[in-house]
Amino acid sequence: MKEFDLKSDNNLKVHFIGIGGISMSGLAEILLDYGFNVSGSDSNNSNIINRLIDKGATIHIGHDAENIKDQDLVVYTAAVKADNPELIKAKELNIPIVNRAEFLGQIMKHYEKRIAVAGVHGKTTTTSLLSVIMCNANLDPTIMVGGELDAIGGNVRPGKSPYFLTEACEYVESFLKLYPTVGIVLNIDKDHLDFYSGIDQIISSFKKFIRLIPKDGYLITSSDDENAMKAAKGCNCNLVTFGIKNNANWMTKNICYDKNGFGEFDVYHNGEYYDRFKLRIPGEHNISNSLCAIACADLFHIEKDIIKSSLSEFSGTHRRFEVKGEFSGVKVIDDYAHHPTEIKATLKAARNYPHNKLWCVFQPHTYSRTIKLLDEFSHAFSDVDELILADIYAAREKDTGEISSKILADKIGKNGVSVRYLPSFNEIADFIAKNASPGDIVLTMGAGDVYKVGDMLLEK
Repeated sequence: MKEFDLKSDNNLKVHFIGIGGISMSGLAEILLDYGFNVSGSDSNNSNIINRLIDKGATIHIGHDAENIKDQDLVVYTAAVKADNPELIKAKELNIPIVNRAEFLGQIMKHYEKRIAVAGVHGKTTTTSLLSVIMCNANLDPTIMVGGELDAIGGNVRPGKSPYFLTEACEYVESFLKLYPTVGIVLNIDKDHLDFYSGIDQIISSFKKFIRLIPKDGYLITSSDDENAMKAAKGCNCNLVTFGIKNNANWMTKNICYDKNGFGEFDVYHNGEYYDRFKLRIPGEHNISNSLCAIACADLFHIEKDIIKSSLSEFSGTHRRFEVKGEFSGVKVIDDYAHHPTEIKATLKAARNYPHNKLWCVFQPHTYSRTIKLLDEFSHAFSDVDELILADIYAAREKDTGEISSKILADKIGKNGVSVRYLPSFNEIADFIAKNASPGDIVLTMGAGDVYKVGDMLLEK
């Protein structure tokens, strides 16, 4: 796409197809903050769309060729198909079109210090942790988070400093369109197997991402993750490692957990004691995410006391072990975990949370992920007392009949887990309301709309 300037080209009219998406809405809000004329369309209304309208965007619910008239640029997501009427109309009118990842990269280039947080798991939490630290340090960063973060009032924060912080998604190699000066690789795992052939191709893709970092830039990665270290081998930039189990530049020792499962730990930097930290988010995986955030914050010479207080005040992002409330003495928690590795980490954290019985309502996300990681899913729920499976959330895919939640439930049940498949959210909510007892936890889990089950229970 043609280069543009955020300040001098703000008379341009930019249209977003799928503007309600978490990343697309963030890009739109950044343009609005710079004074651009922003329009867009989406299939459904949402709080995010209403927020953009309040800020001056013109948004249509539903995709229609009539929405494209005299725009200067059209941005679209990977989910938009070639037969989208707005995409077709833009091509007919010779309006330049660009995908979301490339547009994000172009905006990123306007900032001097660019942090891209990559990894199959933990991107949103780590980006959110860094967001709180950088804001508390008065760095005035521009931020794009893949979730709703109360500390910045949503999923985006336009800033006017040289700092730009964003998640870097590996799906369809979107992160290869970015321009990081600091690249973070939290971990590398098998996922998105509708696009990647397997773990070797995924590692290769992360290697390409790492090569985007300039020689004087920094790669921050986990010494505990074998695949991440494979990708980092031979990197042509400064390497900073963090780890809980393996030797690293930044390490933790003396980890303990309070009654809520919140971690407390000592941090050592290059073998020397740095400080002791306490979190308000549960689980060992979040200790690792926090250690990464500490390592990155130190690169920008942020004061230790600011880092420490920021981590102690951070209570999480929406849909990341989010305590929603209680009904009849039963606590409802919601989490975005949708990959076997994430499920295990979240359930391990939930086990440390005070409870009698742990109920889990899991909604598998996409048919391709469910069938290609079927064996891994079948062994991911050993920490659950009662597991209920909802129907698979299709997202961008079509049901071929090859896999179902019933098939997954049967396979999980063979591993000794108490599991049942209930097709509708109403059936699930009714069953739990009748059978859960005071002191139990109900954990809704998945990347789709399974959180609605928790909402139903709380309404009861």
